[in-house]
Amino acid sequence: MTQHHRTRIEIAAPSRSYPVVIGAGALADVSAALDAADVGPERFVVSSPTVWGFWGEPFHDALPGAAPVIVPDGERHKTLGGVSRIYDALLKGGADRSAALVTFGGGVIGDMGGFAAATYMRGIRLAHVPTTLLAQVDAAIGGKVGVNLPGGKNLVGAFYQPSVVVIDPHVLSTLPRREFRAGLYEVVKYGVACDGALFEQVSRDLGPLTKRDAAALTPVIAACCRVKGAVVAADEREAGGRRVLNFGHTVGHALEAGTKYRRLLHGEAVAYGMLAACAIAAARGALPAADRNIITAAIAQLGPLPPLNDLSADAQLEFMRHDKKVHEGRLHFVLPTGIGASQIVTDVSEAEILGALRQLGLGQ
Repeated sequence: MTQHHRTRIEIAAPSRSYPVVIGAGALADVSAALDAADVGPERFVVSSPTVWGFWGEPFHDALPGAAPVIVPDGERHKTLGGVSRIYDALLKGGADRSAALVTFGGGVIGDMGGFAAATYMRGIRLAHVPTTLLAQVDAAIGGKVGVNLPGGKNLVGAFYQPSVVVIDPHVLSTLPRREFRAGLYEVVKYGVACDGALFEQVSRDLGPLTKRDAAALTPVIAACCRVKGAVVAADEREAGGRRVLNFGHTVGHALEAGTKYRRLLHGEAVAYGMLAACAIAAARGALPAADRNIITAAIAQLGPLPPLNDLSADAQLEFMRHDKKVHEGRLHFVLPTGIGASQIVTDVSEAEILGALRQLGLGQ
C-alpha cells in the first residue's frame, strides 16, 4: 500500500486491534489495506445509491470484483428490515463464513452493514470506508453497530470491531454542506468533552476546514480517531468511561426519535444536545459561564440549526426515559466542566432536563 501522506492509527480494542488509515487519495489503496488486514478475497460492499452514484466507479476501480449491495440511506431506513436486505444479498451471492463486508457510506450504512456482519453466520469480517465527516471522526471507529426501533435510536445492536478503517478526506468533496456541518458538530463534541487542544484547533482552522482542505481535515480527523481509540481501549462496551463520548447524545437521540428521524441530521441533534448539557452544567455551577459562551458561540458559528419550537419538551423527555443510556432506572448524562473536560452524572432531574429543553425553544 502506498504510504505517502498516510496517517496510521492503531485502535487497541480488547476484542480486536485494527488500523485506521487516513489520507487524501486513500480510497485508491483500499484493496491493499484490506489485504494487509487479512480481510479475505470474498468481499461484499454495502453502500447507498447517493454514495455509489458519486464514488462507485473509483471504488470499483480500487476494489474490483466486490459485489455491491445498495440499500437506502438515512436514519429512518436504519431498521431490521434494511439489514434483512443485506442478509438476502449475502445469501444470494453465496457468502459464507470466510466472506467480508465492506461498508462504503456514512454512519447509517456503517451501522447497518456492521450489524449485518456481526450477525450473519454469527460474524464475518468487516471493514469500513466512511464517506461522511461524521462517520470518519466517530461512527466508523469503536465497533458500535445497530439499528433503530420506533421507540428509540440504536436500541438493537452489538459491539463488533472492524478489521480496518480506510478514511479518504477527498470523498467529502461531494458531501452536502449541511451534512459536512453535521460532522463538524461531532468534532466539537470531542473537543469539548475530551480534548481542549482539538477544540482550539478547530476554532483556529475553521476556514480551511469548511473549505474541506484535506491538509486541514486530516489532522482533525486523526485527532478524533485517537481520542475515540483511547476511550474504546479503556472501555470497549461502555461500562463506564466510554460514556463520555455520549456528550450531547442523551438529548440528541431523543430529538431524533421525536422527529421520526426526518428533521435533524445526527450531528445537528448532537449540537442541540450539547447546548442542553451546557445549560444544565452552567445552572449547576459546574461549567463556567465564559466556557459555556465559547462553546455556544462555536456551535452557532458552524451554521443554523433546524428550529424546534413546535416540539413538546415533555414528549422529548418521554423518549429519554427509553434511551439505552438509562441504567438501573438512572439516566447517565455527560456534563461539561470546561473546554476539554467533562463528567458523567446520574442525578440530573427531569426538571433540569425540561428547563434545558425549553431554553432550546421547545414548548410544554
